[in-house]
Amino acid sequence: MRMPFRPTFLVALLVSIFLMGCDQQDTAAPSAAAPVQEVSIVTLASKPITLHRELSGRTHPFLIAEVRPQVSGLVEARLFTEGALVEQGQPLYQLDNALYLAELNSAKASLQRAEASLSSAQRVAKRAESLRATGAISQQGYDDAKTGLEEAQASLAVAKATLQSRQVTLSNARVTAPISGRISISSVTRGALVTANQPQALATIQQLNPLYIDVTQSSVEWLKLQRQLESGALSRAEDVAVRITLEDGSVYPHAGRMTLADVTVNPTTGSFALRAEVPNPEHLLLPGMYVRARINMGTRAEGLLVPQRSVARDARGETFVMLVNENNQIERRTILVNQTIGDQWLVDSGVASGDRIVVAGLQKIRPGATVKTVKAE
Repeated sequence: MRMPFRPTFLVALLVSIFLMGCDQQDTAAPSAAAPVQEVSIVTLASKPITLHRELSGRTHPFLIAEVRPQVSGLVEARLFTEGALVEQGQPLYQLDNALYLAELNSAKASLQRAEASLSSAQRVAKRAESLRATGAISQQGYDDAKTGLEEAQASLAVAKATLQSRQVTLSNARVTAPISGRISISSVTRGALVTANQPQALATIQQLNPLYIDVTQSSVEWLKLQRQLESGALSRAEDVAVRITLEDGSVYPHAGRMTLADVTVNPTTGSFALRAEVPNPEHLLLPGMYVRARINMGTRAEGLLVPQRSVARDARGETFVMLVNENNQIERRTILVNQTIGDQWLVDSGVASGDRIVVAGLQKIRPGATVKTVKAE
């Protein structure tokens, strides 16, 4: 026998199912709560930071001298080894000196004649002096004797000067090194005719220890550095240290120092020249080499370094970091960075000593979120 359909029964069944579903939702709600994220942090601490600037430049000899003859003649001999080190005053070339030797001998003879003439004039003047006392000589005769003595003395002085000049000319026939250093290849050989003060140098000598390194720096950077030094943000010693990196990437073992800054800015490039002096005892550096100079720009007494991996840049180009505040909540902080030092950024503003900066777990957090912190390794 079929039972009659009852609408009230159906309504009660639907209400029961709905209530059971609500109970299940309420039971599952606590288990869906998001867990607290864990992030790695570093705590900032200020410390003295030395700032450096790396600039490219070229090496130049400390001294350079072009060897030229001061007298004319044929080259009789080359007295040095090409490419070797020579000392100041060392003979380099010997020129034919027969003519200069003859002129020297003539000057010596002229000196002897002048000395003889002076001796005769002295005797005449002495007799004239004694005769004048007795009145046996006229005033004119006495004056002539005195004049003859003075002329003889002048002739002797001329003869001595001529002899000295001839000695210098003869010595110039042997060309010597004006400075100490390494000498180049000779431009002349034995038998070549050279002339006094000719435009072509016989050889070139360069002093390579120490050595100059010329670099250029932007005038804008220079002004920024001067303002920081004047404000006390940076301090710098009088002797500015310089470290050199060679063309192959190796570090030059000897430190140099800045010696001067040019007083004129190049209007085309907006930069000016700086010069450093570097020891070169092994002659590892040669003139014309390309190097990079790492210059000590100054020391910031309370500098802050932030790991590069913690720094990001937004669409507007602003740099920022995520930090954990005292409530263990994430804050976004805009910062101003200065330069990289190793794998860290030097920060000018935006953070302070004691701030806790997030370095790992950044992709899982957002500003305002509560986090658990662990110290970064």
